[in-house]
Amino acid sequence: MDLLLVGILGSLWGSFANVCIYRLPLKGGVVKGRSFCPKCKKKIFWYENIPVLSYLILGGKCSKCKKKISTQYLIVEAISIISFLIIYYLFGISLTTILLMILFLSFLIIFFIDLKHYIIPDVLTFPMMALGFFKSFDPNLSPIFPNYINSLLGGIIGYGIIWFLIVFYKKIRNKEGMGLGDAKLLAVIGFWFGWISIPFVIFLSSVTALIIVIPDLLKKSKKLSSQIPFGPYIIIATMIFIVFKDSFLHAML
Repeated sequence: MDLLLVGILGSLWGSFANVCIYRLPLKGGVVKGRSFCPKCKKKIFWYENIPVLSYLILGGKCSKCKKKISTQYLIVEAISIISFLIIYYLFGISLTTILLMILFLSFLIIFFIDLKHYIIPDVLTFPMMALGFFKSFDPNLSPIFPNYINSLLGGIIGYGIIWFLIVFYKKIRNKEGMGLGDAKLLAVIGFWFGWISIPFVIFLSSVTALIIVIPDLLKKSKKLSSQIPFGPYIIIATMIFIVFKDSFLHAML
């Protein structure tokens, strides 16, 4: 029964994540007005807006204009459900569970916004920085979280490294490289998981990005100087770090 309730909670927050993904880049109010079809702009009735189920029942099409609805909506809701269930399974009913659910939901929104629009909204990263630091003062949380000293160092180092790379690249090439949104996202990760997470995340995100981009480079559809959204790779690397954190640290010692 608990898993069912957590799954429903995950689906509802996944639906909210979809609203944020669509509206935040447009500078629109996230909770302002009812949901509508992005193609015909017709309002969506509540029974057509049930997470996952409505998409499947409607066959992935708007009931009014019959235009195809992006599978992103289904994917985001499914990921949200799965992540909420995994977090609950691992940490049960606890403050750690609530914190991780908030973080993963923010990651989910950032992932798809950056993937499509090449931006990482400050309205997401700044609150996550603050929450990541303030939660480090609670000694009763999971050991996955650092103490406040490591958290502060992580935030500063995470932001500082990307900021330095941006300045260095601009001085050498006389043009912009990475964006400050990536620096803020890495600061979030540093505040949440400590300074030790930063070298792993930078390395893993760089390798992941290179592996995914290599086919496009070989086909010459992209160049090394082409703009790519780096936020999703940082998030993927962070997930890998969290899962294999103990193995990484053991290998270092």
